[in-house]
Amino acid sequence: MERAELRRRVATLIAQATDGAVPANAALAGAEPLHDLGLDSLGWLRLIDAVEAAHEVDLDLGGTDLRRITVEHIVDMLANPPQP
Repeated sequence: MERAELRRRVATLIAQATDGAVPANAALAGAEPLHDLGLDSLGWLRLIDAVEAAHEVDLDLGGTDLRRITVEHIVDMLANPPQP
């Protein structure tokens, strides 16, 4: 899947996980951390579940400061999954 399509899909999942509080176009608009756009802890849980289910991956966010994660970080994880 192309990177642009991954970005669109992740942005859509963000909008769904936040019940529209963080619109897809806002997530795509810049490089702001998702936390700064309004993604709260419940939204993170919902987003992680949605991304993992949609892309059949396990996101390893251990030790990650979720306040700094952007759409690009998530796309990078999906585009370059860890090798088993």
